[in-house]
Amino acid sequence: MAKLVECIPNFSEGRNNKVIDQIVSEITGIPGVKLTDRQMNVDHNRAVITFVGPPEACKQAAFNACKKASELIDLRKHKGEHPRMGATDVIPFVPISDVTTEECVEIAKELAQEIAEKLNIPTYLYEQAATRPDRENLAKIRKGEFEALREAIKTDPSRAPDFGPCELHPSAGATVVGAREYLIAYNVDLGTNNLDIAKSIAKAIRFKHGGFKYVKALGFDIKERGIVQVSMNMTNYKGTSLFRAFEFVKREAERYGIPVIGSEIVGVLPLQALVDTADWYLRLENFNSDQILEKKLWEEEEDILPRKFIAELASKSPAPGGGSVAALSGSLGASLVCMVCELTIGKEKYKDVEKIMLKTRDEANKIKDEFLSLVKKDEDAFNKVIASFRLPKETDEDKKIRSAKIQEALKGATLVPLEVMRLSKTVLDLAIICAEKGNVNSVSDAGVSAIESQAALESALYNVLINLSSIKDEEFKTRIKNEADKLKKDISTLATKVKETVISKL
Repeated sequence: MAKLVECIPNFSEGRNNKVIDQIVSEITGIPGVKLTDRQMNVDHNRAVITFVGPPEACKQAAFNACKKASELIDLRKHKGEHPRMGATDVIPFVPISDVTTEECVEIAKELAQEIAEKLNIPTYLYEQAATRPDRENLAKIRKGEFEALREAIKTDPSRAPDFGPCELHPSAGATVVGAREYLIAYNVDLGTNNLDIAKSIAKAIRFKHGGFKYVKALGFDIKERGIVQVSMNMTNYKGTSLFRAFEFVKREAERYGIPVIGSEIVGVLPLQALVDTADWYLRLENFNSDQILEKKLWEEEEDILPRKFIAELASKSPAPGGGSVAALSGSLGASLVCMVCELTIGKEKYKDVEKIMLKTRDEANKIKDEFLSLVKKDEDAFNKVIASFRLPKETDEDKKIRSAKIQEALKGATLVPLEVMRLSKTVLDLAIICAEKGNVNSVSDAGVSAIESQAALESALYNVLINLSSIKDEEFKTRIKNEADKLKKDISTLATKVKETVISKL
């Protein structure tokens, strides 16, 4: 299963669709990232964007979105019900598949440092990425919001950021980055405009006031509807279920003679959270999620994903093509390195090389994900070339713009397979380690890794050359051709070394 994380950045803008459109385009522009939800709330003046993808791709998408938000959102002009301290207020990472919370913590730290250094926006780490206990709770970091933090960050050492200057960005404020388990944003609407009632119920359900352990809650005024709302963050839906939170709010509201008129889920949530709720309310007996038809269909869908790619590859569609196949071959080579490492680590016979095998495995795992992102990136690059050739060419100005776009797209389509070549060389460096030090019973797999990596390079080289033939920038062509030639020579030498080592041990 591929490494996947979920990222849910919150932006301090819920009224201007054009601003959020531009921010979202920065996210969807990263290959491998899939947008899963987009929510905007006028009263909160806040947008919550959810996307999923490989860890490195999601980190890049989050940075790009934060950068764009810092250009478009000015907190000095922002007003809304929801507490905030930054244009990009908070960026949590959540493990989805084949990723640990610890890995998400590392991603959060790397992103926070990058935002601080490149955008000059102070950043804080929260939840499981927090550097000290009092920063695990987002509310404590955000205390006083943008307005109060402007002075506190300068004078109060306890409010100093984890990264960046002790001074807020003039318009973008500060950003909080973290890692956590799955959080469900769940709101219950009350049939009254009395905000004090919503605040009282929110206080009662909060853990720190004797309520449920995994619930954070606030009372909000939803002015456009003339009602109030108990807004909750359910930080562990298994520890405190949705139905328990709903029933508590409903019964507290009844004490005031107030009805619950509805509830809403902001963003996406795990299927199991709804299954648990249905199970409880319907009083089902011996029910389990395997009885859900769609779940069985999804499992079947996962089983045929390789077939889908191959079927599309075999169709008359020009993309995906050879460039995507080159990247896929590279990912197979890197995966075999991981396998040899896994079959070596933990074995008494190989305890002397365990440290280097652990390092080799981790590096190969990262490269494997990079290759997988390049499968889609190559397809996207080719589609940009096609799109540029379809630009209008009626006037001289049209022709000039079209020509420039074609050249730009061709360069992009050249750099993707070049990156495949670079990564292939790195995999071969790792394959040598596996062949020389890895479990001898898996040495043949190290050899296959070398063959796949060499195939990835040769395949990618064809794509580099075919694009270079249409590029007019001679300096670019010479530089890329020289690097490609050197990589081909280096990889040929490395592949031969791996194969000779493997043969000697068979």
